[in-house]
Amino acid sequence: MRVNDDALRLKLGRISEIQRRLSQRIVERPVKLSEVKLVSGVDVSYKGKLARAAAVLCTFPDCEVVSVNKVSIEVPFSYIPTFFFLRETRPAFLSLRSLNFDLLFVEGHGKAHPRGYGLASHIGVLINKPTIGIAKAPLKGVPPQTYVKVGKAYVSVGHLIDLESAVEITASILENGYPRPLRIAHRLSKGEWT
Repeated sequence: MRVNDDALRLKLGRISEIQRRLSQRIVERPVKLSEVKLVSGVDVSYKGKLARAAAVLCTFPDCEVVSVNKVSIEVPFSYIPTFFFLRETRPAFLSLRSLNFDLLFVEGHGKAHPRGYGLASHIGVLINKPTIGIAKAPLKGVPPQTYVKVGKAYVSVGHLIDLESAVEITASILENGYPRPLRIAHRLSKGEWT
């Protein structure tokens, strides 16, 4: 289906409404660095018709790798701007399911989204853990108070964390301007799968 098809537009309109409603479930609260012992980062890459997700479990704040999970599944949904969560939730979620962490970095927006509910918020609500959205650029039309640039990353609230805590935690684990767990997850999601 093309984005301009009436049926798809109607479906996306319904999904938009669901996103707006789900955004009301996002909880913002402080998280102390001393409460965080293990963090995870998850990223999804694509090769042909496959979505390849990698989740990394690291100690905090030194980010020694404890565990890695990788999954490869058929791409579940076409890419449509601002509906990224439809494409990446399932592979990301599958790669995270056996990891036990205190906080999650997601390669994707959280509240810094036109409907206030991006991929990081969706995963955070599903797993009910503190989640930080990390993106390489802000989306158009998003209020600037919903994100902060830290290094090369645009940080936003996913769920169960406030923006101040998200910025502090992200700044403490940067590697070349990007959170180390996500840098590792990104490399793994794009690497060889043996």
